[in-house]
Amino acid sequence: MGSEITVRMVDVAKAFGETRALKKCDFEARAGEVHAIVGENGSGKSTMAKIMSGVLHPDAGKVTILGEKVASPVDAKRVGLTTIFQEVLVADEASVFENLYVGRDGVFRSQSTGDRRTEAAEILARLVGKSVDLDQLAGSLPLSIKQWIVIARAILRRPQVLILDESSAALDLDSTLRLHAEIDRLRAEGATILIVTHRIAELVRIADRATILRDGITVGTLGKDEITEENLLSMMTPADRRASDATEYASRKKALLAPLILTATGLAAHRSARLFDFDLPKGSIVGVAGLDGQGQDAFIRVLAGIIQPFGGEVKVRSVDTDKMIALQSLDDAAKLGVSYVSGDRKREGIFPQQSIFENLAIGVYRKTLGPLGVIRKPTLKPMFKREVDRLRIKIGSPSNRITSLSGGNQQKVLIGRAFANDPQVILLNDPARGVDLGTKRDLYRELRLFAEKGGSVIYVSSEIEEFIGFADRVDVFFGGTLFRSLTGEEIAEAPILAAMFGKARDASVDFDLERTA
Repeated sequence: MGSEITVRMVDVAKAFGETRALKKCDFEARAGEVHAIVGENGSGKSTMAKIMSGVLHPDAGKVTILGEKVASPVDAKRVGLTTIFQEVLVADEASVFENLYVGRDGVFRSQSTGDRRTEAAEILARLVGKSVDLDQLAGSLPLSIKQWIVIARAILRRPQVLILDESSAALDLDSTLRLHAEIDRLRAEGATILIVTHRIAELVRIADRATILRDGITVGTLGKDEITEENLLSMMTPADRRASDATEYASRKKALLAPLILTATGLAAHRSARLFDFDLPKGSIVGVAGLDGQGQDAFIRVLAGIIQPFGGEVKVRSVDTDKMIALQSLDDAAKLGVSYVSGDRKREGIFPQQSIFENLAIGVYRKTLGPLGVIRKPTLKPMFKREVDRLRIKIGSPSNRITSLSGGNQQKVLIGRAFANDPQVILLNDPARGVDLGTKRDLYRELRLFAEKGGSVIYVSSEIEEFIGFADRVDVFFGGTLFRSLTGEEIAEAPILAAMFGKARDASVDFDLERTA
C-alpha cells in the first residue's frame, strides 16, 4: 500500500442554518487504499464527501486533495478526484453513450468516437456482466443498470481519488462483487478509493481502513482486522441506544402456522415464467431474496397492485368481512390495508418540492378531509410526531423540504408514511438501501413489534444478512419464479446463496475474490 497522503481534512466544520452537519471532522486517506467512511444517517458522511468534491465549502478547517485546495467540482476534476454521489444521476432522455461522456469536453480532441465507444463498451460490459446497447436511452433501463452507467462514467475519467457515496446501494450481491473487483484493480494501480456505505459485509470484504463519524464528529479509525459489526455499532451509536439495538430476534415458527392474510395462486410475475403459489400468514415476516432481475421486484409490485400479473390471482383478507378479497389495483390495496415502501425513493417515493410533514402525512390526507374537502392538518400533528419519534428521524423544522434530509432519513419518512396508514400488511422493496446499521436495527424492531401485534410483512432485500435473525421465512426467486422457501436453521448465508444461484440445498457458493493489490 502506498504511503502518500492523498486526502486530508483538519478540524472541518459545516452548518446549514441551525443544523451542524460537521462539527469537528479530521480525516486522512492514502494512495493505494480503500478507506470506508461510516456513520448513522445524518452523521455528516455525504456532507464530508461533498466538501472533498468541491460541491460544498467548509465553514472552518482545512481540506487538501493531492496537496491542493479544491474550491469547486471543476477543481476536483482538475486534480484527479471523481465522485459518484448517493443519487443515481443520469439523463433519462440521453443515450447510454452520451451519459458516459457528459462533462468530458477535452476527450473529443484526444480520442476518436470509435475509440471512445470501444472503451465505453468494454468497461460497461465488465461491470454489468453483459453487453449494453450504448445507443439505448438511459431512461428505459432499470435502476441497477443506471447505477453501472454512473460508475462506468467515473472509471472512464481514470481518477486518482474516487469517492463512492452509497454506490452499491442499487446493486445486488453478484453485481457488488463485480464492483469490488473493479475497486481492487484501481487500488492496485495506486488510486485512493473512499467508500461511504452501510453494508457491513461490504466493509469487511473490501476496506483497508474505516473512519467512523457520529453527529458530525470523527470518533476514530479502524484498521482492517478491527472492522467488525460490533466495533462499528459501538462507535457509531450513542450509548443509550446500544442495548435495545443489539437485540436479536429469533425466528418464530408459530407465526407461520397462523391464518393466512394474503395469498397468491397460480401467479406469473414474469411472462413465460413457471407459475407458483405464495401465502403470507397473519403476524409473520417473510423475506424475499434473489439476484437482480429474477422476478422478486415484479412479484412485490403485483402484490401492491402496482402492476398486473401475467397470470394468477392475489387475495387479501378483509378486515371488515374476514373474507378473502381479490387485489387488482392500488385502490384495492389501500382499501384492504396493504402499504408499499419503495427503495427507489427518488423515482417512486418522495415529493422533492414538498415539506417533510407533507411527504410523511400525504398517505393519510384522505382520512382527514373536513367540510368542502379541506385537509385538517392540525389533526395530523400527533401522528407526525409519533412516526418521527418511532423511527428516530433526524429533522429540523417539519416545514423544511424533504430534500434537506439525508438520504437515509428521507427513506425513514417513506417508512413512516406506510406505518401512518395503520396497514395490516406492509410490503417493503429493499427499504434499507442507503440506511445505516443502527437505523436498520430500529426498523427491524418496529417491524417485529408490528408483526407481534398481528401485522404481516413482506421484506425484499438485496442483502442476505438482513434476513438472519429477523425473517420467519425467506422465499428465494430464481428464473422469474419462486424457487425455494427457507425456514428455521435454513435462514443462513449458505442456503440462501445456493438458492439465489439456482443450486441444490446442500451446494456451496464461493465468493472469495482474488486480491491483486
